Amino acid sequence: MTDFTRRQALLLTLAAGLPLPGRARAATPQKITVALDWTINTNHVGLFVARDKGFYKDTGLDVEILPYGDTGSGTLIASRVADFGISGSLGLFTQKSAGADLKAVYAVVQSETGRVVFNADRAAIRSPKNLDGLTYGGFGSAWENALLQTIIRHDGGKGEFQTVTLGTSAYEALANGAVDFTLEVSTWEGVEAALKGLKQRSFRYADYGVPDEHTTFIASSNAFLEANPKAAAAFVQATRRGYEFAVDHPRQAGDLLVAANKDTLTNPALVHASLKALNEGHFLKSATGAIGTIDEAKVEAMGGYLFSAGILLDGEGKALKERPDFEAYFSNEFLGA
Repeated sequence: MTDFTRRQALLLTLAAGLPLPGRARAATPQKITVALDWTINTNHVGLFVARDKGFYKDTGLDVEILPYGDTGSGTLIASRVADFGISGSLGLFTQKSAGADLKAVYAVVQSETGRVVFNADRAAIRSPKNLDGLTYGGFGSAWENALLQTIIRHDGGKGEFQTVTLGTSAYEALANGAVDFTLEVSTWEGVEAALKGLKQRSFRYADYGVPDEHTTFIASSNAFLEANPKAAAAFVQATRRGYEFAVDHPRQAGDLLVAANKDTLTNPALVHASLKALNEGHFLKSATGAIGTIDEAKVEAMGGYLFSAGILLDGEGKALKERPDFEAYFSNEFLGA
């Protein structure tokens, strides 16, 4: 060929949309959808960092973080509406036990973030047994009663208290003295209370007979994982990069999270203070360096606790008679090395 005819051939190739000689066609990114467990908060930071820093794109994924809605993330995952989702520990255990196709693949937090909380001026509340006979502002689940009874009885109390189901209004009720105690996530509601100047004290669950746990996971379905093992590994590992960035660069990660959710996260100070609490408490990354890894012992301990307390029900709503195989509830294989 002459130079002229080479140029002609090149132009014709471009015009026809054909691949150039010696150059591979770019692969189409695989679409991945992720459901949230609650309105956007700092537990979700790794997802937004990985998306907006290009970590997902680098691995050939096009990740869509679905807006939080009325349908729980576990239901969306099990029904294949979402490929992955943020899942609370209790939701994962109860839905999986009832037959939902769920499997945890990433531990967002490495230890329990929940607390029993009460106003600091309640001098008579020195330990959990002093909660006997008081009023609890609750959220309407059987798990709460089992949890609080364990904590109070472990301290020598009877585990007898009054319950008023209030949902998230429990925090306002606690602040104005309408209830005596409630449960909160220390790295979000607890941080928010401190920023408002509310003086509170709290009890850690694990100090009073309740197993420590990963309170939040990222889960998928066995159906998706088996059909898409490479994409699943790419997603989990890019997500871990997102959370690692949040640990190493919390200010940048917090700014990114706020910028991506300006309509929802209207208090940047809360976001940054929450990330500080998550990092200083070794929740996103443990003191021994674990990040994302699911601890089998914690899964077994919490699963066994829920089973013994009668919280785990089958598909017909009856308490399980046999302890499940909790190894089937999670996998670390997609984290890679």
